Amino acid sequence: MSFELLDQLARDGFEEIVALHDRRSGLRAFLAVHDSSAGRAFGGIRRWSYFDEEQALRDCMRLARAMTHKCALARLPAGGAKMVLLDRADLDVPRAYRFLGDVVQRLAGRFYTGPDVGTNASELAHVAERTRFVTDPGPEGPGELAEATASGVVAGIAAALRHLDGQEDWPRRTVVVQGLGEVGSRVAVALREHGARVLASEIDSERARAIAAAADLELLDPTGEVDVPSDVFSPCALGGILHDLSVLRLRCRIVAGAANNVLASAAHGDQLHERGVLYVPDFAINSGALIRGARFHLDGVREPLERIAARVGSTVEQVLRQARDEGLAPARVAEREAELLVERRRSERR
Repeated sequence: MSFELLDQLARDGFEEIVALHDRRSGLRAFLAVHDSSAGRAFGGIRRWSYFDEEQALRDCMRLARAMTHKCALARLPAGGAKMVLLDRADLDVPRAYRFLGDVVQRLAGRFYTGPDVGTNASELAHVAERTRFVTDPGPEGPGELAEATASGVVAGIAAALRHLDGQEDWPRRTVVVQGLGEVGSRVAVALREHGARVLASEIDSERARAIAAAADLELLDPTGEVDVPSDVFSPCALGGILHDLSVLRLRCRIVAGAANNVLASAAHGDQLHERGVLYVPDFAINSGALIRGARFHLDGVREPLERIAARVGSTVEQVLRQARDEGLAPARVAEREAELLVERRRSERR
């Protein structure tokens, strides 16, 4: 680990970082617990083909910190954590996930895990063989998580449109949805049902054609979606897509989607603000699954979609209103408010 990363660990207040290795499965992974001062830490398991271990660790840290911010803004008595698993051709997937289940079990409820990119119901079933501190994707669990996130994203987009124009006026709106995965496809379908024109991109061409045909979507080249004029650009795939080059190419009024860590850096949120593009902070708008999972595990409540959407929409409205009143980029306001809430929680526990 570089000295730069060690400095970042201290700066960002991480509680624990664990490097994981399992010879039998070929697993190489990281666990980051950012904050559990308010209660249990929540975060999924991401499996991805990272370039190297340092890239995986940086992603793990960013995602764990974002989970803490999500919990804070959603006023949940919980904190953030994350696991990332380096995907490899020789990885014994079932054994690797059972190993991660053992790791989660040893934390004895300090960390609850669940789905993320590359980790769905089949992988979570292996984790559940070894621990009860995992979201059950079946009928005994909190309910569908992807639809909870999608409901919140649509509510957040609606709040952003009202913030700018005073109304949603869906039939006059064009939305570009990047990524038609479990969440992105639901966002696209819901927006289409509201009457919006929906243009979508997806790297899996077969999946893209099937969803587009069923939902009456217009498909875009996955390499050029940021160049398409629209009211809303909704990133629902991987993070880090808004960087020095892509920010300049955007031709939308609003950026609001389900992806985590959309901004390559905080400075890119400032650039969007300077260009007059309204950026809805990712950890304010994509917290639907977290709300549903946390409420179930902490309180035994299966939160209805309507209440999840209302909570997310209210959070987005509050952040955008405060940013406008202060003349600041929404990403800066959301992060500041989340950090203040986290520090208050930590102070109360000292």
